Amino acid sequence: MSDWNAAQYLRFADERTRPGRDLAARVDGAPRTIVDLGCGPGNSTAVVAARWPEARVLGVDTSADMLAAARRDFPALEWEQGDISEWASEPGSMYDLVFSNAALQWTPDHGALFPKLLARAGVLAAQMPASTDEPAQRAIRSLAASERWRGRFRETVVDWHTEDAGFYYDVLAPGAARVDAWYTDYLHVMDGPEAIVEWYRGTGLRPFLNALAPDDRDSFVAEYLETIWPAYERRSDGRILFPFRRLFLVAYR
Repeated sequence: MSDWNAAQYLRFADERTRPGRDLAARVDGAPRTIVDLGCGPGNSTAVVAARWPEARVLGVDTSADMLAAARRDFPALEWEQGDISEWASEPGSMYDLVFSNAALQWTPDHGALFPKLLARAGVLAAQMPASTDEPAQRAIRSLAASERWRGRFRETVVDWHTEDAGFYYDVLAPGAARVDAWYTDYLHVMDGPEAIVEWYRGTGLRPFLNALAPDDRDSFVAEYLETIWPAYERRSDGRILFPFRRLFLVAYR
């Protein structure tokens, strides 16, 4: 799969960072060592560094482009290239806080992964999208499975996934003294459905577009835009509301 695009991701930097702020605000205590897994361009890492300025903070991500943006924008913080599943499976340092803002949905086998993350943490704090039932998300998968498109994918699409809150409670509770879990529905104000397309170009559309031949990508995006257009009503000022649900978890070991 091709590398992530930090500039595309950061087109909606405020909307993508806000859940990280909300997650950090719910963590009790004063961690001295923090790792941000799937740190991307460093926007969420900067949030935890600002909340706990005395802590040593490390950001970990697989993407060279994301890490380049993080090093450019936040040179005082530490950055490391690495895979989350490998990080969790290998022996390593304990951290007072293992933090992850909108990254773990890209990793497989959450039943095994989350206890491993908690085992290296005093506190595990994670946020993941939980919006698969929203029209914009359903449309991506429905379009990819349609008769026109399903035969055009050159490789298997590695799609993101999030289980329900009860699943994560069950896998974390045996190793935790306390588990907090909640959902938040964000209503992002967008100029129109075209903005939703650009939002998902940086995340949810990315694996599908990467799996298509280059000549097919623009056609897929155009059909996707046409599909979602009726689902988002124009408000009185001409803009639309883009609902986006997220699942938050904070487990104390």
